[in-house]
Amino acid sequence: MNAVKSLSDDTECGRLEVHLVGGFKDDRQLSQKLTNQLLRAFDLLQDDVHLVTFCVTELNDREEKDNHFPIIYGIAVNVKTAEIFHATFPDRGPDEDLRSACILTGATMTNIYDAKTEQLHIGPFFWMPFPHVDFWLEQDDKQILQNLSTSPLAEPPHFVSHIRSTLMFLKEHPFPDLSLFPNRKPRLYKKSEDGLWERICLETM
Repeated sequence: MNAVKSLSDDTECGRLEVHLVGGFKDDRQLSQKLTNQLLRAFDLLQDDVHLVTFCVTELNDREEKDNHFPIIYGIAVNVKTAEIFHATFPDRGPDEDLRSACILTGATMTNIYDAKTEQLHIGPFFWMPFPHVDFWLEQDDKQILQNLSTSPLAEPPHFVSHIRSTLMFLKEHPFPDLSLFPNRKPRLYKKSEDGLWERICLETM
């Protein structure tokens, strides 16, 4: 919220709006718990926040053969018109394996985008060697899906290949402080004129 407000210091009109989309009626009720945590966090804010879109849990759920699936997996926003629309993202940005490895090893979600500089700041991340990584790489798709997903039946088609790629990355980089972040500085990216992410060399800054 502070990041949004910092970009609106000179704005005298308008209001803070929240759009919540995602989750479904999963067996472990993780979506419901996360939704409750988010609503509680917004309720505790001193700012006047307006909940505009609320498409979560049972409101974003479809049932097929007694199994539950999300209706919407991803959304995008047109920042010029404020239009929200369903979207898929074949390109999930730079350092995907690195970012996924951080989450798979137990790190919490963090915001990597700096709106003021329009840059991605990735890392530095640190983890211990992933336990039994060779064992998991030997498992078939069904075992990976059943054991490394919170909702095996609802995962998108690319889930298993994504996890395998992340596991291989963890095998290749058991100590990221040595191989990826020897200077303990983040990996920086900025959009090029073509709209593609390009890495920024710290030496040139």
